[in-house]
Amino acid sequence: MKIERVKAGLSIKRSVDAGTEDQQKTVRAIIEDVRKNGDSALFAYTEKFDGAKLYSLKVTQEEINEAYETLDDVMIKIIREAADNIASFHAKQKRETWLYSDEDGSILGQKMTPLDSAGVYVPGGTAAYPSSVLMNVMPAKTAGVDRIVMVSPPGSDGRLPAGVLVAADIAGVKDIFKVGGAQAVAALAYGTESIQAVDKITGPGNIFVALAKREVFGDVDIDMIAGPSEIAVLADETASAKEVAADMLSQAEHDRRASAVLVTTSETLAQSVAREIEEQLLSLPRSEMARASIDDYGAIYVAETINEAVETINELAPEHLEILTENALELVKDIKHAGAIFVGRYSSEPVGDYFAGPNHVLPTNGTARFSGPLSVDDFMKKSSIIMYSKQAFDKHGAKIAAFARLEGLEAHARAIEARNE
Repeated sequence: MKIERVKAGLSIKRSVDAGTEDQQKTVRAIIEDVRKNGDSALFAYTEKFDGAKLYSLKVTQEEINEAYETLDDVMIKIIREAADNIASFHAKQKRETWLYSDEDGSILGQKMTPLDSAGVYVPGGTAAYPSSVLMNVMPAKTAGVDRIVMVSPPGSDGRLPAGVLVAADIAGVKDIFKVGGAQAVAALAYGTESIQAVDKITGPGNIFVALAKREVFGDVDIDMIAGPSEIAVLADETASAKEVAADMLSQAEHDRRASAVLVTTSETLAQSVAREIEEQLLSLPRSEMARASIDDYGAIYVAETINEAVETINELAPEHLEILTENALELVKDIKHAGAIFVGRYSSEPVGDYFAGPNHVLPTNGTARFSGPLSVDDFMKKSSIIMYSKQAFDKHGAKIAAFARLEGLEAHARAIEARNE
C-alpha cells in the first residue's frame, strides 16, 4: 500500500455510485412493472435474476423449521444472545411522549408514535447476512412497529440461507418473502397480492436496490442510501500492526469498492501495517475481493501529531472508526464525525457488526457529518401537542393575528379573531 503524509484538504477516495442512465431506466421499468402486474412480475424477475422458479413467495413455517435443523445449536444460541444484546441497547434509545403545562394553563408537548409497518431488505449474493436481519428488525420491534415484512433474494434452489431465516424467526418476523432486487423494493413500497405495502424500507443492497429506494422515497420513507463499507483506524506506535491490518481487511473483504484507511502518527507502524496486509491477503478466502478494495480504495496516512491525525479523521467522517492509541478513550471527545467509534484493541469492528448491541447500519460516503446509525427513532414519528388556555389565547391572540397579516394570510388572522367575537 502507498504511504502518504497527511495534508490539508485530504479527502478519502470513495466509491460513490449514482448508477448509470441504463441502470436508472431499468429500475424505473421494474418498479412500474411490479406496480402494474404484482406477484406475476415478482415471479418473473426472481426467475430471471436469481435463477429460482417459485410458485409461492412467502417463506413457510416448514422452511423455518428446516433452517433450525440445519444450523448448529451453538450458532443458534449465539444469534439469540446477539439479538438480546441489540434489543437491550436499543431499548435505552426509546423516547416517551411528554407534556408540560405553563403557568397560564396551556399544555404543550410531543407525542411519540411507532410506524404502523416497516419493510426490511436483507441482501443476498456473495454472502448471507443474519446480522443485517437483527440490526434492522430489533430497533423496529423496540419502537413498537406492529407489522414488519422482510424480503431477501433466494438462491437458485428457491431457499433463503438458514442463518437468515433463524435470525428472522428469533427477531419475531412473521412475514418473510423470497424476493430481492429493485422488484422487492417496489413490492414493499406499493404492495402486491402477496406483499402488503409498508411505511418505511430499511436495509442495504446492491446498486439496483439503492436506486429503487431512491426512486420510491416520498411514497414511503427509507433509512439511507448506503454506499460500500468503510473503516478508518486511528493509531499510534502502541498499536499492533497485525491487528490493524486484520481490522482493515475485515472491511475490505466486504466489497471491492470498500474503503480501509489507516491514519497514524508512527511511520514504523505504517510500514509494518503495509507489510502485514500483503502477508494476510495471501491466506484470506476472499482475497480477490479484499485485494481490489485495498488497491483501489485503501490508504495509509502518516500525521505529525495526534491532533493532526484527529483532524484528518474528522475530515474523512468514516462509517467505522477504530481508535488504537495509548489513551484511546480520551480521544473520543475530539471525534466529531464517525458513524460508530470502536475504542481500544478489544473493540475490533466486528464486535459491533455482530454482537455488542449498537447498530451496524451506519452512514457512509462522509454522511456521518450529518447523520448517525439506524435507531429506534427511525421507526417512530413525533406529533406536536398544542392546547392553549383561554388566558394564553387572550394574551397572545392579537400578536398571532398580526403575524398572520405580516405574511398576507388574512384567513389565518380571522381564524384567531373569530374566537374573540
